[in-house]
Amino acid sequence: MSGHSKWASIKRKKGATDARRGQLFSKLVRAIIVAARDGGPDPAGNLALQNAIEKAREAAMPKDNIERAIAKGSGTGADAAAYETVTYEGYGPGGVALFVEALTDNRNRTAADVRQAFTKSDGNLGESGSVAWLFERKGVILVGGSADEDELVLAAADAGADDVEPDESSYRVTTAPESLHAVRAALEEGGLPIESAESTMVPKTQVSIEDETTARKVVRLMDELEENDDVQAVYSNFDIPERVLEAVAG
Repeated sequence: MSGHSKWASIKRKKGATDARRGQLFSKLVRAIIVAARDGGPDPAGNLALQNAIEKAREAAMPKDNIERAIAKGSGTGADAAAYETVTYEGYGPGGVALFVEALTDNRNRTAADVRQAFTKSDGNLGESGSVAWLFERKGVILVGGSADEDELVLAAADAGADDVEPDESSYRVTTAPESLHAVRAALEEGGLPIESAESTMVPKTQVSIEDETTARKVVRLMDELEENDDVQAVYSNFDIPERVLEAVAG
């Protein structure tokens, strides 16, 4: 299990306050609006919109909110036109690589905020392409540990998945990004318990961080970036042992 996966798992276990939940809904709505604007309102022919809707459903966003966001994005309103997609790349404490995806209506503001977050945590914002090569886009599906492993492996292979591996109390199914929804649908039809499914950036290599002080700086940087309203996702290649991560993220 990658350090970033552990981090996501711990954040889920800690739960979210109402304020964080409201912020998450705002980010998800923004993603749906832009996906519908750029690729049209039909998720069947719009992979980005499919992904955004799945994330919204997993966050228990009401159906009406999702439909309003799609309508807003596919219309000609100012909300849809205001946002642009930007990415930022850099290195954090201990030499960990970070790839940040944002949707913003003010590129200068977002760049300044992201740069400040890196600087405060002894990191450095780099040029475009400086760390992107360390990651690859994949579809990742987490299946509940109650699933029969042999049945899961067979169903995943038949559906076109790339790999299945244990992931603590779950199984991690990896797919090509464009196959994510078809594989998920096949696994669901087979009665397998899906915990989550998302298109994500998977690190090709990992950087081990065992020092608690450095780990704390990494976690602080991740927190600050993820709490920025413009930031949609933060990907990193850190590998912090769970005992250390639990201690610094508590």
